[in-house]
Amino acid sequence: MKLMNAAVFFILVPTLTPALDPLSTSVFMGGAAVAWQLLSPHSWLKCSLLECCNMKDTLNLSVIKMDLDRKVFGQHLAIQIVLRALSANMHFKRPRKPLVMSFHGWTGTGKTFVSSIIAENLYQLNIPRRRFVHHFSTVLHFPHLSHVHLYKEQLQNWIRGNVSACPRSLFIFSEMDQMPHGLIDSIMPFLGYHEEIDGVYYGKAIFIFLNNAGGDKVTEIALDYWRRQKQREDIPAKKLQSLLSEEIFRNRDSGFFHSQLIQKNLIDYFIPFLPLEYKHVRECVRQELRVQGHPEDEDLIAEIALAMTDYPSEERLYSSKGCKTVASRVSLSI
Repeated sequence: MKLMNAAVFFILVPTLTPALDPLSTSVFMGGAAVAWQLLSPHSWLKCSLLECCNMKDTLNLSVIKMDLDRKVFGQHLAIQIVLRALSANMHFKRPRKPLVMSFHGWTGTGKTFVSSIIAENLYQLNIPRRRFVHHFSTVLHFPHLSHVHLYKEQLQNWIRGNVSACPRSLFIFSEMDQMPHGLIDSIMPFLGYHEEIDGVYYGKAIFIFLNNAGGDKVTEIALDYWRRQKQREDIPAKKLQSLLSEEIFRNRDSGFFHSQLIQKNLIDYFIPFLPLEYKHVRECVRQELRVQGHPEDEDLIAEIALAMTDYPSEERLYSSKGCKTVASRVSLSI
């Protein structure tokens, strides 16, 4: 049908243009070309000016690695696993199942930041493609326990409709520790190994869950390594992922409490975000000074970072809030 329309268009154009002067002909042809580009569902012009699913359909892994290494501090494990997960998923033109990642750690350790970096690299957010990145806030979108059945239906319809519009859709669920129990299981059919469901292919979709639950377990292990005079870089990723899976399945303060997503092994990666040490908070403060346009005052950087390093109460090794309040502290200190 597209070829037939194109053929008719290019047959008719020569019959219309002789009646026009050269300038009008150029304007007509130029306008016709623009119109054709905008009418074509996947043209480069339409994708540049209007909302269009990402036709490139790939991530530049070297660019996203550079972004993560440059902007995220103290999370070598998370960065390694995220890059491995994205690389494996992008390797296949038609993945067998969606990529499902669950981020776990204390507040301010970079979970939201890493998910936003993935979104920025997957879709050029300066171009209006935001409608293919879907962010669900538990507190905002699922506030009433009595409405869980309604939320389940709405969530299924939302995911089905958006993946139909763009297979490479990104879904981010924040505050998973406040998710009503059982709600997230409603999306279980979309996360499995299915060729298609009712004519819709979900294998290219990406799901990211952000969860404070499990953060205490991650910190406990990191602290144990420090007390045994071992480097945090020596913490085995596989051990942490296994412990996280067990922890959030048993944890009533987790949106994955007794979840079928875990029982049926539909979450591909449980990704630990380690607690931030003094040196990591210093880098957060330094970066925030740059963002706010201030000089890098080393005394001020040390003062703010030291004040934020408060856990455990005796050792004061980690920041219990990560880098969450750095921006406001910098603003108040200048």
